[in-house]
Amino acid sequence: MAALMRMARERGGWWHAYVCPVHGVELDHADLLSGVFPAGGARCAHGCRVDDEAVRGAWTVLSHQAWARHLRVLAHRGGRAEAVAGLTELGALYAELAAEGHGEAQAWMLRGRMFHQALTDAIWAVNIGHAVITLAEEGTEDLAPLGPFLDELERAASDARDVLTGRGQLASNYTAWLNAAGVAAGRAASAVRGREWDGAKNWLEGDQGLYAHLRVAVAEDGWEWEGSTYYHGFVLRAALLALRGTAPAKLPRDVVDVLAGMTDVLAVIATPGGILPALHDGPYARHPLALEWLELVALAQQLVPAESLEAVAAQARRELGAADDGLDGLLGGWFTGPPLARRAPAAPVTVFGAAGYGVLRGAGIHALLDFGPHGGSHGHRDKLSLYLYGDITPWQPDPGQVPYAHTVFRDHYASTAAHPAFGADGAEQAECAGVLLEADASSVTAEVTTAYEGVRAVRRVALGGCYLVDLLTVTGERPRRFAAHLRPGTSLDVQAQAGGPVRTTWYGQETLHGWHTHAADVPVRPAARPGPGPADDPQRVCTQVDFTAETERVVFASVYQAATAGPAVTDVRLDGEELTVELADGTAARFRTGG
Repeated sequence: MAALMRMARERGGWWHAYVCPVHGVELDHADLLSGVFPAGGARCAHGCRVDDEAVRGAWTVLSHQAWARHLRVLAHRGGRAEAVAGLTELGALYAELAAEGHGEAQAWMLRGRMFHQALTDAIWAVNIGHAVITLAEEGTEDLAPLGPFLDELERAASDARDVLTGRGQLASNYTAWLNAAGVAAGRAASAVRGREWDGAKNWLEGDQGLYAHLRVAVAEDGWEWEGSTYYHGFVLRAALLALRGTAPAKLPRDVVDVLAGMTDVLAVIATPGGILPALHDGPYARHPLALEWLELVALAQQLVPAESLEAVAAQARRELGAADDGLDGLLGGWFTGPPLARRAPAAPVTVFGAAGYGVLRGAGIHALLDFGPHGGSHGHRDKLSLYLYGDITPWQPDPGQVPYAHTVFRDHYASTAAHPAFGADGAEQAECAGVLLEADASSVTAEVTTAYEGVRAVRRVALGGCYLVDLLTVTGERPRRFAAHLRPGTSLDVQAQAGGPVRTTWYGQETLHGWHTHAADVPVRPAARPGPGPADDPQRVCTQVDFTAETERVVFASVYQAATAGPAVTDVRLDGEELTVELADGTAARFRTGG
């Protein structure tokens, strides 16, 4: 029982407050299973020590979540006595602290009981419920006292779901987790009493259940409606966790199609080395996120196997290093019956029309063109951004997002200036959506006309045989100061030439070469300056470049070639609406702009 006394004895707050107010980085977690906030304050990677009520509340969230996960792993690994004792302690703590909604939650939040947010309660309850279900598979004699605790967890999920759907928010990502919590707690409560679970009609099949949620939250192209990699995976993971013990072949056909489509999205956007671009809101890189991706892949591979998801798991394990992820065998046999057919590898060009992403792969470059809807509260002002990755190198990534409580850096990472997009007069783009103009087997062309009043921008991205072509055309009703942004996530060298294109070299575990030219009636000036790198550490400085021209119309043209590809590019010329790319073997190709 000594270990149980190490649990935090307070309710938790909002985990997004666990951020350094000076540097914008997530604070070091220290020993979350100690139950004691770090002495002297939570450490920042840049030397700060932070200790205030919000940060303490955020750490308590992380500690409680770590304990719930720890108990789930103990249940799986044969630590029954400690797991049961821990769950019993949690039940007593919940009865003592969480009989009513959390009084310190912010007005905008869906109020939780144990934590500020009901969403956080739900995530916690899912781990608790699955820990109990695993224990019940080996016997229930010592689990009976947990019944009332599990009943309260299910009731809390139901109450919160009623509030949420009463607001017309069935499509909210919260709904997925509230349903997952209701399933886990309800199944666990039935298991400890030796009863068959009869909650499927409520939590899975009902008007507010998981299936109804998936039918409205996921678009026909497979993307969760917010267009965020993180929240897409967040919803998919909740759904897969909720379906423990289900036979894939017995799921409703349309639900299977949704789950398969969501899995395909991740398989397509992942680089060959397993990097998942952090599109829209979501962490850029984070230890708990790597654990989440590992869990999701372990579940998804039992439903709709995809080779590229194996690379995502390998990348997550690299990020975790030697840390024990606790997943060894934990999720085996999650579904009853065989998986669905293995998914085919993605084609060189894939367009997600509803979410508004074009993905192009070839010659060592993995490119994503972002042109879709804003994405609600998790959207960024980033229309026509072009993200560039190697197999394992984020040359020009979506920068992700900091913990939300840091309002200054959160606004920065949602801004136009933070993205490899286009700008006008140094102003922010409006929250808007672009339109797909054309796509074929080697190119994608998209347009946006509402980012700035009176401005039309068209971006065409095309695969050459051994390089990538980027043609961005921006037109205004009057002269404006137009800019095309380069926003690297790695070291970048920029060199202007006495004649010919500007040259760039992008470093990392792989190297990328760039050629940049333009067509306009005025000079285009490249300006390099230091700026914040990706959101996992806003203090990491990267060289940012703006190509700027004050005119009514300009074409910004770039050619990119991975160092491993060939024949090498030897010359790039833009003549009006036509770009010519010459190679070392004497061949040449021509590309028309899309604007």
